Amino acid sequence: EYGIAEEDIWFDPIVLPINVQLQQVQACFEFTEQIPYMAPSGKSTCGVSNVSNGSPNHLRPILNQTYMIMLQKQGMYSCIMDPLDEGMMEFARGGRQDIVNLIYRMLDGEEVNPDDLSEEELKYYKTVRVLRGDILYSDSWLEV
Repeated sequence: EYGIAEEDIWFDPIVLPINVQLQQVQACFEFTEQIPYMAPSGKSTCGVSNVSNGSPNHLRPILNQTYMIMLQKQGMYSCIMDPLDEGMMEFARGGRQDIVNLIYRMLDGEEVNPDDLSEEELKYYKTVRVLRGDILYSDSWLEV
């Protein structure tokens, strides 16, 4: 209608901080999955670090990393992220497939027994659960 080629359309579903609006974090996740149906050649991006704004600094990386992987599973084409976060960069380059697979399994509905996970895997497991709204966000969600 406006002469814009579909492959030139970018969607940027703004994500709000998890400690402010959990429902919007989930809506961004769900919207990302719908983009290919609305514009199959369109692309998506997201300011991933917004999800952790206001959270304690030591918790921000795992929130950002986990949410990026979750959005990637939904088809996110790119993301705006902190290039100084070495863990985030490792995931962005295709590393840590063990953690990516764990998160993907959870998103696919597989029952994951937390007792079978390493300490590091357990942190990502808990973070997926908080980002999905299975448990309430608090600054101590990793300690529970």
